[in-house]
Amino acid sequence: MTDTSRSQPTPAILANNSRGKRPERINGAEAVVRSLEELGTDVVFGLPGGAVLPLYEALYSSEKLNHILVRHEQGAGHAATGFAQATGRVGVCIATSGPGATNLVTPIADANMDSVPLVAITGQVGQHMLGTDAFQEADIRGVTMPITKHNFMVTHPDDIPAAIAEAFHVASTGRPGAVLVDIPKDVQNAELDFVWPPKYELPGYRPVTTPHSRQIDEAVHLINSAKKPVLYVGGGVVKAEAHRELMAFAEAYDIPVVTTLMALGTFPDSHPLHMGMPGMHGTVPAVAALQRSDLLITIGARFDDRVTGHLGSFAPNAQVIHADIDPAEIGKVREVQVPIVGDAREVLQALSDAMKSNKLEGPDTTGWLKYLGKLVEDFPRGYSEQPNEKLAPQFVIETLSRVIGPEAIYVAGVGQHQMWAAQFVDYENPRTWLNSGGLGTMGYAVPAAMGAKAGKPETSVWAIDGDGCFQMTNQELVTCAVEKLPIKVALINNGNLGMVRQWQTLFYDEHYSHTNLKPGENYLPDFLMLAEAMGCAAFRVTRKEDVEPTIRKAEAINDRPVVIDFIVGEDAQVWPMVAAGTSNNEIQYAMNLRPLFDDESSAGEDPAEIHGVVKEEMEEDLQDQIAERTDNEEKN
Repeated sequence: MTDTSRSQPTPAILANNSRGKRPERINGAEAVVRSLEELGTDVVFGLPGGAVLPLYEALYSSEKLNHILVRHEQGAGHAATGFAQATGRVGVCIATSGPGATNLVTPIADANMDSVPLVAITGQVGQHMLGTDAFQEADIRGVTMPITKHNFMVTHPDDIPAAIAEAFHVASTGRPGAVLVDIPKDVQNAELDFVWPPKYELPGYRPVTTPHSRQIDEAVHLINSAKKPVLYVGGGVVKAEAHRELMAFAEAYDIPVVTTLMALGTFPDSHPLHMGMPGMHGTVPAVAALQRSDLLITIGARFDDRVTGHLGSFAPNAQVIHADIDPAEIGKVREVQVPIVGDAREVLQALSDAMKSNKLEGPDTTGWLKYLGKLVEDFPRGYSEQPNEKLAPQFVIETLSRVIGPEAIYVAGVGQHQMWAAQFVDYENPRTWLNSGGLGTMGYAVPAAMGAKAGKPETSVWAIDGDGCFQMTNQELVTCAVEKLPIKVALINNGNLGMVRQWQTLFYDEHYSHTNLKPGENYLPDFLMLAEAMGCAAFRVTRKEDVEPTIRKAEAINDRPVVIDFIVGEDAQVWPMVAAGTSNNEIQYAMNLRPLFDDESSAGEDPAEIHGVVKEEMEEDLQDQIAERTDNEEKN
């Protein structure tokens, strides 16, 4: 969505630092390694195979590149993504041809959906075998064409330096994304005169970073006349490193802020202007801010369906300013009154400058902020206790946030644990929240946390994972143990595919079709034994009083990864919630409890009254669950 080239030197800058070097006779594989080194890469994630053996021979001699050997190529891709999200630099992964390359498809799609700068380098069978269905041949270019920003095959060794430089440039500039470079084995073995910097051209690729002054002027006059403006902020602000400019603009004109799932931490959760996360599992104040707004100042967000709900009823009275570095996103989903193409940081700075130069005092948001502040007071985050004295997952995550603090990096995959992590961890800083937002990838958390730890070794990294997601990629804990990457895993174990089960509870008459991951009351596998077998310290927590001490114990262990198996109630659900395809006006704060935005009295009720209703609803629900289980036990 936004320009990330400031986070890592561009090929052009690095090229200038390398001028005057004489050509060197090396092979293609060595050229790949040298190009990565010249581009400032210090960590790559990969798994060797026949078609990349020349490349791994070259890596053997490299003194600058730290290669991390993963246990599955999917882990390499997610690790590179986590590295990129945590550091702002380009993440690099390597895989062999055929199944090695196709195992990268999921992380490539994931990175592309979330606009993460990723370069995937794959080996390919020799050029003379292309199209013959040779052993471990797969058309990885064709496979990944729809899910990459750009991809290409290198057919001549002389082109390798330029290809790698192009890949980095395309991945990291404009709206970041995934780029795949496929290199046949014979090209890796062939020799070339290595010259750096390479010359390359990208005709037609000219990302616009500076917004047009006319659109900026139109925007500030619209902002100045608004009565209920809201800053609708997406992941593009994170990519642009624009958090300071966002803070300055919001505070200067008292404009409330909502941050999407991908933007959490860009604006501090503790700030009085922050209304929280909007959308399907967003806060009531954030959803209300968008629904009741008369002006959406949209920066680096893309009007995702999980934010808008039923599109026809989304923010019905709002005009829209939409700023994004990707012109294809502007007007794609929602009609826009003022389109602005540009880097989020430059846009925010230009808006601030234009407000001052036009001597605009900004909108009077006193009444608007009072209304939203009342919603913040009336609809705080909360949860119900679980039956049979099982842990509430929200309590676990809330405690983790309080004990570990906002300086750590928190990583989640997809599902209930992801939403609870978004809701119950307090984010104060950018790039401290990593998750699979757009694609919703099970198995993202552990390898992404590994990549984040490799990029930020001095920072505490916690993967908040579900037992379903964890079973997809937990083998990368072995990698963490071997590579001395002591990540921590808070395993929210409810023995089920939790989010799918929640939907079955709410919309499929409690028909729990194939969402139970455990036989009876036995939890399989035994995650403690599994974690210990993979070189980790492992703990199991079943009691509330043990949550904080165990978290502190885990945080103190820094010589190996740590897994904490938190056994939580399977009936816990994510609230608030907007059912898929329905209007945001239908948001439920808890089961059958709607704020009823069209009823002014609902927002004027005393908080104690609301809390009483919520508590009563939750207690009734709990009693119903206990009674149902008792009946089932008696029948059996």
